Amino acid sequence: MNLVVDGLIILGLFLLFGVSHSILASNKIKFWMIRRFGTKIAFYRLFYTLSSLVVFYIFYAFSPKPNVIIYDLQPPLDILMVILQALSLVGIIWAARSIDIWEFLGIRQIQRYFKGTYKIEELDENLTFIVGGAFKYSRHPIYFFSILFLSFRPEMDFFYFTFLILSIIYFNIGSYFEEKKLIERFGVRYLKYKKIVPKFIPYKSTKSDLAKEEI
Repeated sequence: MNLVVDGLIILGLFLLFGVSHSILASNKIKFWMIRRFGTKIAFYRLFYTLSSLVVFYIFYAFSPKPNVIIYDLQPPLDILMVILQALSLVGIIWAARSIDIWEFLGIRQIQRYFKGTYKIEELDENLTFIVGGAFKYSRHPIYFFSILFLSFRPEMDFFYFTFLILSIIYFNIGSYFEEKKLIERFGVRYLKYKKIVPKFIPYKSTKSDLAKEEI
């Protein structure tokens, strides 16, 4: 019974993170910010990043962590898992190389604001259409490699397993709304890309197909 209660508390705290993260990411909130603060929306992305970190810390710090081990791999399987986890971290770094990390965090927006070059129609981020690097094989490679990184653990306890499942669900929901924004911004170009490149798992070679299409 205590395990059920612990699971519900973990779920509730994760929902606090997920819902707040999604609401703050919505264009409705961003347009409200523009009406109220104008070009100072340039500071919003950094606020969004920091607030997400704070709410995630609350989730992690206050979630119960019962001492229930689901599995504990022994050598050599535990070493294999660590190697696979390290490779998935390399994958995250490889995928992240294709994006502007400073734009993602919200630093470049503030730089453009002080230079007087920030465009209010950007909302809080200058969206770019990326088809290079890991994005040739997966539309959401950072999510894909993050799921692998979270999954490849030599020891899995109840809290971590629950967090893994909730993260996979959230990545699916988050990617759906992200793609709605990308379709709205890039239209047919993104729809062509979406037809060719798998959502998460890079199960087919798409390089030649992307070369044929004018994306």
